[in-house]
Amino acid sequence: MDAPEVAAALKAAVDDYAQRHELGYYTAYGLDRGLRVLLSIQETPGARFRASDVLLLRDLLLPARPLLKLLAQLGMLDDDRTPGVVSWFRERTAGLPEPMLGELTTWFELKLSGSTTAPRVKARPPRWTQRMVTHALPALRTWADQGKDSLRSITRADILAVLPDSGTPRVDMLQGLRHILRPLKNRRIIFTDPTARIFCGMPTPTIPLPVEVDALREVLHDQETPRAALASLVIFHALTSGQLRSLKTTDLRDGRMFLPHRTVLLAEPVRTRVAAYLDYRNHRWPRTANPHLFVSQTTGCGVEPVSNVWINDVLGMSARRLREDRLLHEAEATGGDPRRICDLFGLSVGAALRYTGTVDQPGLIEHSLRNAGSAPRPGPE
Repeated sequence: MDAPEVAAALKAAVDDYAQRHELGYYTAYGLDRGLRVLLSIQETPGARFRASDVLLLRDLLLPARPLLKLLAQLGMLDDDRTPGVVSWFRERTAGLPEPMLGELTTWFELKLSGSTTAPRVKARPPRWTQRMVTHALPALRTWADQGKDSLRSITRADILAVLPDSGTPRVDMLQGLRHILRPLKNRRIIFTDPTARIFCGMPTPTIPLPVEVDALREVLHDQETPRAALASLVIFHALTSGQLRSLKTTDLRDGRMFLPHRTVLLAEPVRTRVAAYLDYRNHRWPRTANPHLFVSQTTGCGVEPVSNVWINDVLGMSARRLREDRLLHEAEATGGDPRRICDLFGLSVGAALRYTGTVDQPGLIEHSLRNAGSAPRPGPE
């Protein structure tokens, strides 16, 4: 295909993309101009565009992210970007001795990409990999300071010497070391797994804490429509951040919310706020192809869900805090009945006992008395 034909085909794709997603004039014009810039610097007509070149368009104040999505959909994107987790890993592990760093890098690449050759390894999400490295890094640096330059020389005694005595720090560190050393042993990069048969203990139990009634009222009655809708779903029905992200517009109908394993009858304040948000959503993104209920400026031009960071930023606090407050309120209202919490919110018995066990806590009783004169807390109607 000649260069003019390629340019015409891409121009038509840009126009179709802008029309399907109801992009504004300036965004659509920016996409068209960005495409013309990329075509002007392309050495081989018809070849895929490098993502690093597309990102340079940001220096010209052109919309690079929608163009990346469009080129990826057309199969015209060569994603040569270095993943953020790779840069993070290099920065955090800098200074480790070379043999140890090489072994750790082998594990990192194995978990990042996975392997289909025996023994097969499943690729892990970057956040999981970051968590394991963070947990294990204090032990690795301690061994490096002691002159141990390879994971092959680590023994059971070395593991026991660096492990905290008990609680969550011990569990986290042993979990990180175990998830690193065991795959390396299976790959015969190290000879033994020194973490085998070491008991990690139990994490330090935490007590869920309530949220002040004034803070609940503020977020629930906020004039910002997305914030009020998010808050109502969490405050009344204790949805998790993951459930909010995966919720689709088709999951809300006939005054009910259809979750994967349960159906929830929506409280009237929730219906009102969700209806107002749907009006806002339809006005802001009338022809978006995104099936999810909550859409941001970033996801309005795609089909992916919003991020946990977006949800917490819109709420102004962690969605987990609001969820825990709702569960605590239900535990208090039912006198600590775990079966009621399990039935209403789909929790396991063990998770429900974490909330019912707080009913007689002195701190929570004091909190309830302090807010006794406030307006009633939100709850199911």
